[in-house]
Amino acid sequence: MLKGIKNIIFDLGGVIYAINYKRTIKAFESLGINDFEAVYAKAGQSDLFDNLETGKISPSEFFVGINKFLPNTLSAIQIKDAWNAMLIGFMPDAVSKLKELNKTHRIFLLSNTNIFHIEEIQNTEGMASFFEFCELFEKVYLSHDIGLRKPHTEVFTHIVDERGLEAYETLFIDDSPQHVAGALKAGLKSYHLKDGEEISQLLP
Repeated sequence: MLKGIKNIIFDLGGVIYAINYKRTIKAFESLGINDFEAVYAKAGQSDLFDNLETGKISPSEFFVGINKFLPNTLSAIQIKDAWNAMLIGFMPDAVSKLKELNKTHRIFLLSNTNIFHIEEIQNTEGMASFFEFCELFEKVYLSHDIGLRKPHTEVFTHIVDERGLEAYETLFIDDSPQHVAGALKAGLKSYHLKDGEEISQLLP
């Protein structure tokens, strides 16, 4: 898989950092929202989550927006805590593999994320540990910081152009097939990390 590859772009959630979306569903259910998946779908269609992940709206605007879709009005803290419930922690084997790969390849992080998740990870892991993790990469690209998100080809061409990479020498690894498709369209080599697969086993 790494033959001819000089650069690797990694997704965060589900690839390096463990997440469990069912925990967020249960958290909202405990707050009286029994159809959060339907709420999420409707809110997603309104671009609410996309706007949060690309930094186009503030946290307060997100809280107001999400409450429009909820049958029960929730506080900002309730929404944030329920939304962050999906976060589990870094995958130790994946982090160890990154420490090996950054000695042989140019590696990057590209994540569709939001300020709530990043702040929660920083608080849980500690700022020093989070900073140490980020230092493993030549550059970290977070969607809410750069205003671009997967699967749009623009985010991949942005990284390639900014860092002076050759797309055909660059491998992108993500656990979402639509994101992999976007990278392929941008000319990168891509791999869909399936359930049960880990980069520590996938990459030599």
